[in-house]
Amino acid sequence: MLNNGYCHDLIRDKMVQKLAYNETNDYQTWKKQIKEKFYELLGLEDIENNRAKDPKFTIESVEEKEEYTQTRFTFESEEGCTTPCYLLVPKKIKKEKYPVAIVMQGHSPGFHNSIGVIKTPADEHFQPRGQLAIQAVRNGFIGLAIEQRGMGERVEGTEERGYNCHYSAMTAIHMGRTVAGERIFDISCAIDIITEHFPVCDVDKILITGNSGGGTASYYAGCYDERIKICAPSCAFSSYKDSILDIGHCPCNHIPGAFKWFDMGDLAGLIAKRKLLIIAGVNDDIFPIAGVRRQFEIVNKIYKKENAEEKAELIITPKEHWWCVDIVWPALVKAAKELNWF
Repeated sequence: MLNNGYCHDLIRDKMVQKLAYNETNDYQTWKKQIKEKFYELLGLEDIENNRAKDPKFTIESVEEKEEYTQTRFTFESEEGCTTPCYLLVPKKIKKEKYPVAIVMQGHSPGFHNSIGVIKTPADEHFQPRGQLAIQAVRNGFIGLAIEQRGMGERVEGTEERGYNCHYSAMTAIHMGRTVAGERIFDISCAIDIITEHFPVCDVDKILITGNSGGGTASYYAGCYDERIKICAPSCAFSSYKDSILDIGHCPCNHIPGAFKWFDMGDLAGLIAKRKLLIIAGVNDDIFPIAGVRRQFEIVNKIYKKENAEEKAELIITPKEHWWCVDIVWPALVKAAKELNWF
């Protein structure tokens, strides 16, 4: 058998990232450089330049549930790009404002799973553990669920509706942008929308979390938008070498040219000193724990440089590639309490 991938393996194994964190370099210069490269490779400048002039904010429905009020709304982030969202506001404890948990579904039939709706047989795999917005409410947060580009209601092209975001990811790459960049831009625009239209949201107290593809969006969104004060990606953080470049992944995980410049741990420089919880399954077969541990060593060095070591935490679950409700939410509530949100 021919070693068709051997050339790439050799290049990957020899490659040293040009912007890898180095304690001997000027820290502030490095942070500026890695931020610029992050923006460049994700195509964020082009995406920002196409921001919708009129977001066309629309409330589509308001439903009163036993535990919360559920509002479905849409807006345009880019011209011609409609972003659907669900906002769940708790009823149990009446407050003028609540902290906000942005919850991101991963590769699933769609964000309706976050509100406990089953549309397809495949949804049953995500119930009830995938009811992220409802879980947020039960832990004292407003839950904001955002449909990711290329998933659920936002599947493009001629692909069968479901998990497939290949068309969106590859089309974006062809145009010099990335679906990862588009997704985190949508998240940032959603924060703008709740700031303007939902005064019940305490936008000084925003966290983001999600599993798998939702964790990836959470991590990169934390790198992009400083209004996110707690960033908690689950089953999405490992070294590129051990995960994205060694195991078959959806193309929405790929950032063209990224491995020449940085690894996932280096990007923590765009989040520090804010709270960062890295949640990883000890038996995760696509984000291997060995790569998680190595990259978290880099995170620790960066947070130590910021004199904020206590704000970065690695939480290892006993599971595989799995959203652990009983582990994630207690950790998030603890982090929120440390910031005096409750």
